[in-house]
Amino acid sequence: MFTGLVEEVGAIKEVRPAGKAIHLVINADVVMEGIALGDSIAVNGICLTVTHYDRQSFTVDVVPETMRRSTLHELSGGSPVNLERAMAMGKRFGGHIVSGHIDGVGRILSIVDEDIAKVVRIAAPADVLRYVVEKGSITIDGVSLTVMDVDSESFRISVIPHTWQITVLRHRRVGSTVNLECDIIGKYVEKLVAPHAGGRKSSMSMDFLRNNGFA
Repeated sequence: MFTGLVEEVGAIKEVRPAGKAIHLVINADVVMEGIALGDSIAVNGICLTVTHYDRQSFTVDVVPETMRRSTLHELSGGSPVNLERAMAMGKRFGGHIVSGHIDGVGRILSIVDEDIAKVVRIAAPADVLRYVVEKGSITIDGVSLTVMDVDSESFRISVIPHTWQITVLRHRRVGSTVNLECDIIGKYVEKLVAPHAGGRKSSMSMDFLRNNGFA
């Protein structure tokens, strides 16, 4: 489990093909502290397992399913990546609940300066947008952000200068693809109430939630 607060930007040292899978070797600093085999580290928002490490880098395996559903196949030597270790008990929970399991891939439509902020509009698939809520949380390449607004094809976020500068977001351009993870709570609520709605996922509504004690 993660919070969406990136600890550092690492760099891809090596990409080793393994059929439809890959092994990624990633140079890092902060996340190397106390690292152990089997640790979970979010790489651009994707929960991956440490299979090997040395003093300056660690290795993770990326299976074909993860390759198909994320942007990791676009990485090459030198690519910057957001890194976050799994959440530790007893620390402040500054972001939101992030599983590191990607819901889909979005595409940046525009990046606009608004005073100190960068306002980014991102196109997303319909099965992702169904869980995107105005002023709700969303994870973009592992970064916990707040949704400004949403329409039938896209949503916008506003990024403060600090977040823009210390994450890989500053390397993104119009047309760039990004990993998206929606707030996990909405997905679980839908799964729980679906049997009471005759199994029809599209029957979810605020009236239905109120009538069943969820809102």
